[in-house]
Amino acid sequence: MSTEPVPKAAGTQAAVPTRKHNPPTAEPGRAAAAEDAAPLAEPPRELPGEQRRSEPWTSLLTAAFRPARSAADRLTAVQDQLAGWLADLSLLNELTARLARTSTLDDALHETLRAGASLVGAQRAFAVLAPQERAGPERTFGLGLGRSDIGELQTVPRTSAACARLLDAAETPPPPASSEPGAQDPADEEPPPAIVHADIPGDTGLDPRHRQVAARLGYAASYAVPLASRTPVPHEGPSAGRYGAAVWLYDEPSRPSSRQRRLLELYLHHAGEHTARHLERSRALEQAAALRAELLPGRLPRVPGVALAVRHRTGPRGGGDWYDVLPLPEGAVGLSVGGVAGGGPEAVAAMGRLRASLRAYAVMEGEDPVAVLSDLELLLRLTERGRSATALFVHLDPGRRRVLMAGAGQCPPIVVGEGRTEAVETRVSAPLGMLACWEPPSAELSLRQGETLLLYSDGLLHRTGQSLDRAFARLHSAADCAPRSVRRDPERLVEHVLRTVLPGALADSADHPEDVVLLAARL
Repeated sequence: MSTEPVPKAAGTQAAVPTRKHNPPTAEPGRAAAAEDAAPLAEPPRELPGEQRRSEPWTSLLTAAFRPARSAADRLTAVQDQLAGWLADLSLLNELTARLARTSTLDDALHETLRAGASLVGAQRAFAVLAPQERAGPERTFGLGLGRSDIGELQTVPRTSAACARLLDAAETPPPPASSEPGAQDPADEEPPPAIVHADIPGDTGLDPRHRQVAARLGYAASYAVPLASRTPVPHEGPSAGRYGAAVWLYDEPSRPSSRQRRLLELYLHHAGEHTARHLERSRALEQAAALRAELLPGRLPRVPGVALAVRHRTGPRGGGDWYDVLPLPEGAVGLSVGGVAGGGPEAVAAMGRLRASLRAYAVMEGEDPVAVLSDLELLLRLTERGRSATALFVHLDPGRRRVLMAGAGQCPPIVVGEGRTEAVETRVSAPLGMLACWEPPSAELSLRQGETLLLYSDGLLHRTGQSLDRAFARLHSAADCAPRSVRRDPERLVEHVLRTVLPGALADSADHPEDVVLLAARL
């Protein structure tokens, strides 16, 4: 049986090549094996156009070989892309790990600007934080920029400055929330897009002042993005979540690539949350400091015959320690130092109530310090249940140079003079609110002209990191070793004692949990 030939049209070739039918042989298996073993065709070769059209098998073989090469190319491309992704992920992991180790707002913003500069290839940067509740000045942080440079940038008109435009967008009230199902929450809206100035000298549409400042500071391009948090920032009004903007500056006309923008966007997802937490903590500390400042004397009063000086340091969760100087009748003065156990806003509020109450009791019966603290202890039991406090009240009469004092759990004062440096002998007493039957121990002494009475809180001793005995010996030695000229000036004396007992950053550290109070009164 033979196969019917495929009819041909004039000038055309059959689409499928035909092959003659082979008659069966005596050994069909061997013949089939031989046919399978035979090569299918010769390797493809370049042929003239007419001959190529007459040899259709060449196009089939070329098509058969091409996918093999394309698959290898695609595999190589995928491997290169995966390697790029891994490199990007490693870089982002390293940068976010460095950011997570920052402990203050300044450090977090500096690290955010530094990491962003490395991601987008910029040389300098600055960040602007919107004021709290949109009231007050903006806060600016720079990377590679001095204060004068930042001052120059602040003179750029707001309509032209990229960061100012972003802040304006963040301050724009969102549209009213819709009650329809599926309506987008205004807090979930995307932050305003980035602002790119790729060629500031050549951009004639910019404000002339903007180009003048850019030329003076030596940058030719900028890339600005908003700083935002997915978690709404408290007290930020309608712009919840958006709290500032960051701008990266280029020395030459440039713009970040799409890959650089994507990496920066991924990084800022983490940096925005981290910086927002530091910002809220910083603002909370500022509010607590302002509250403590209002609860403590703004300035020491003028008392005839007495020179006064004070040093007060507060930790991040502190604020329970107080001091007070109160003019009393007949030229006397009342001095008090104390502290409420615990920390936080509750301790600050309790401190304010106790200090105000002590002032009232001191005016009524200041010549009897024991009665003053007894009344304060009763008030604490009735109104501050479960809370304890320490206090020391001193009634100082400059005319008679007589001192009457009573203490409750407070460290004994130190008398510093030309011929002596000694602690006032008092009996050990429990803090206020710690005993059922309580009466504070009292003491009476006479001061010589030119002598100084030092009152202090136990935080001054605790900050040394030593035991109370060793810390007190250190305090006594610091007062005793003060030069004569220092002893005659209470301001110099308290500064000398503070820096000697707490060297380095211990005296001014805002991260130490212990408060410090050091009050000096010199006749």
